[in-house]
This record gives sequence, C-alpha cells and structure tokens, in this order.
Amino acid sequence: MASKSDFTPETVITAAGETQESVEEAAANDTAADDMPEDVVLRVSHVSKTFKLPTEQAFGLKQAFINWTRGIKGYKEQHVLKDISFDVKRGDFFGIVGRNGSGKSTLLKLISGIYVPNSGQIEVKGKLVSFIELGVGFNPELTGRENVYLNGALLGFSRDEIDAMYDEIVEFAELEDFMDQKLKNYSSGMQVRLAFSVAIKAKGDILVLDEVLAVGDEAFQRKCDNFFTNIKKDPTKTVILVTHNMGAVKKYCNKAILIKDGVIVESKSKDAVADKYSLENLAVPVVASSDSKKNDKEKEKKADEPEYETGLNARVPLLRITPVSNRIVTSDDDFVFDIEYRFDEKTPFYVAFSLLDMKRGGIPYDSGSVPLTKRGHQKIRFTLPMKLFNSTEFKIVASIREDDPDNDRDTKLVAFTSDKNSCFFAVHNDYMRPDYALISPDQLPLKQEYVPVKDEPAGNAQAKKTQAKKTPAANTKATDSKAASTKA
Repeated sequence: MASKSDFTPETVITAAGETQESVEEAAANDTAADDMPEDVVLRVSHVSKTFKLPTEQAFGLKQAFINWTRGIKGYKEQHVLKDISFDVKRGDFFGIVGRNGSGKSTLLKLISGIYVPNSGQIEVKGKLVSFIELGVGFNPELTGRENVYLNGALLGFSRDEIDAMYDEIVEFAELEDFMDQKLKNYSSGMQVRLAFSVAIKAKGDILVLDEVLAVGDEAFQRKCDNFFTNIKKDPTKTVILVTHNMGAVKKYCNKAILIKDGVIVESKSKDAVADKYSLENLAVPVVASSDSKKNDKEKEKKADEPEYETGLNARVPLLRITPVSNRIVTSDDDFVFDIEYRFDEKTPFYVAFSLLDMKRGGIPYDSGSVPLTKRGHQKIRFTLPMKLFNSTEFKIVASIREDDPDNDRDTKLVAFTSDKNSCFFAVHNDYMRPDYALISPDQLPLKQEYVPVKDEPAGNAQAKKTQAKKTPAANTKATDSKAASTKA
C-alpha cells in the first residue's frame, strides 16, 4: 500500500474554478489528474481564454437594458489563447516564448491560478511558486523583513517555512544591512533584488518566472545566472520561464514552445523555437506608405505615371536583397545573399551595401562602390564571413550608384533599398560567449609586450628633491667664502 509521502498534492484549474486535493484525497480520488504520468507535474489540456473588450458605454441600467433590447452586446471578444496543450515533466526547464501580445503572460496567469480558462483544464502536481510581476504583494510602508513574510504568506508558505528560508533570501539579495528599513526607502534596484530573491529562494516544486532574467545590476545578474545553472541540474525542481532572450532559452531550457496569436506554432526543440522566434522578429511589417493614403483625386491625376517603391525610380525600378543562407547563422558560418537589380543605361554604375548592427547601432562594414558590368535585369551574389562577430542582429542595405561629376573620388546615389527590400538576419552564438561587444576577441588577436621604464628608486628621487632645495643656500655660502678669501 502506498504511503502518504508517495502522493503529491494536486491542483486542477477549469472554467468552473480551482480545486485542490490534499495528499489523502489525491490517493483516494480517481480524477483526471491521477491519470497523469508520474513524472508530469503540469498538464495544460485544450485551454482557451477569451476577454471581453467594451465597445459601448452604458451609463446605468436603463441604457444597458436599451442596448440589450437592440441586441447590442456592448463588447467584442478577444481570443487570447486558443486550444493550448502541453506537458511539463519534473526537472524540466521549460521555456515559453512569443512576441508581445501573443498570450504567453496570460498563459502563466492561468497556470498560477490568477485567471481561470474559458475551456480546457490545467493540472498542477506539487507546490507552485509564481513570480509574474516584480514586487507584486510588497507594501512600501513595511520593512524589508516584514515584506518577506508578507510576500511569502501570499505565495502560500507558513511562518515556520518562511523562517527556514529567510536567511537564504536576505543573503541572496545582499540586503543584510537594510532589512529593518521601510521598503519605500529602498532604491528600485534593491526592491527588485529582494522581490526576485523571495521568488527563487522559496522552497517550491515548480517555479514560474516571467521576464526576470534582466533584473538588478551586472553582479546580481551573474549571481542569477549561477542560480539557474545550478537549479537546472536539480532533477526535483521544475522551472517555467517566459523570456525574450533566446540566448537564455538555448542555455537553460531543455524544452520550449513558441506562441503566436494564441496558438503554439513551434515545439520541436528549444533551438528550433529560439530560431523561429528570431525569424519572427526579423520579419519587417509592410507599412502603408503615404502614397496609399492619398485621396482618389490625387490618384486619378497620376494614373498614367508608374509607381515605384520607396528608394526606386524609373532608372532603377528594381533593387532588392534576398538571403540565400538561413537567416540564423553562427560565427562559424558564412552569410550568403543576392542583390537583384535592373539598370539599363550604358553609363558606368556601381553597387554598394552596408551592414548595420541593429542591437548596438552603427555600421561595422561598408563595401564601398563595387563596379558592375552587366546591365538589364541581373542578380549578383555576395558571401560574408561571420567569424568576426559575436551574437547580434544585422540589416543589409544596398544602393545603386554612379560617378559624381563634381567629385571624381566619390559616387552619388541613384537608388536604394527600403526596409521591405533590405535583408535582416541574426548571428546566434553560444550563450556563454561575450556579446556586449560586436567583435569577438578570439578573432582580433592583440600584440602586447612590456616596455622598459626608467624609474629611479624612491630614495634617490627624494634625495634629489632635498638637494634641489638646499642648492641656493649652499651657493650663497660658497660665494661668501670666496669673497672673504679674496679680501684677505
């Protein structure tokens, strides 16, 4: 017969609300949660969530009744999550990624019991500690010590449990000397460190974190990095992480899902999820140009004139850059791309392209004016080695140029690529590589050598200073002595 310790308390969240089972109830009741495999600690089954967005204002019951009789709902439905299903096993470091508005934070709030789903079911096995927003549940009028106990109570811990965790929380936050001060006297960085420490040092089975990898200063981030590296090795701890940092996904997570428009669009592997997310962000939305907003009369006036995309004209009606390589590469790869153009004139002309660092800013490379010999509709291929670069995102822009009659050492612009016709790609290296600088130190060898320094001993230098001070007096005495001798 199984003992009580063999069963873990379970929480089931459905559209009807949240129910919890004790250890004894989990053993006695035959529920859907009991059908989960032993190693699964979180199951999300066909979960959907809809919010109602007001479209009509009803000031009072009378107006609400009139709207109802007219069949006016007064709201529209926003389907944030649509039929989401996945399992998280014990010991997983599970990543949830997606662009802003995709529904990932709503999903975390459903898992944490803050929201209930409109349909589907969420089953949680074990104690879940959620850290969705920094500092939620903190009171600025209470001391740091009191806030630790308050926040711990909100997370479901008893006073004895918080007593056992308190020293670790304070030590991790590095706030030993400030715990008896009121929270309102803390800096924002101190508040963040305390809130984060309470969450990650809480003795829970499942840790739910939303966008918290960039908290605190650089030293504290290194400490957090060490914590996540260690917790990843603990087979009893499960972490669910929402982040926009794909380097963190590749370093920490063993599984991940990508959510787009409320549905899971990628879940094969953490690398596939991270790369697809990066591609989603590299995609450039087509924004309606000012031409599309002109009224009908203006369009009629120019109906006979050909329309060109931004940057193009009658001389160069076509100029675009298309990637040949995958748009996610490492520094061990080359990035290959084509520049396609149309230029029919017989005058000398050139192509030039620049590499723009989209994260740090600046132009790390410019090709200069490259002479072209083939006219008409042509395509020219370029290969860029990436070995110099750390992780970043690049944009390649190109232009067609011609000789400048006013400056024989330069060329002038004829046409250029807009965002739509430019090329975006990313370099993703190992997360442990430094990425605050664009150039990899491995690829930029430095020459160094010691140079002889003619330093004198400190005693000699001091003696010289002393001698310099005595020199005028000594000279006076010598002069007086010489004068006396002559007189005699």
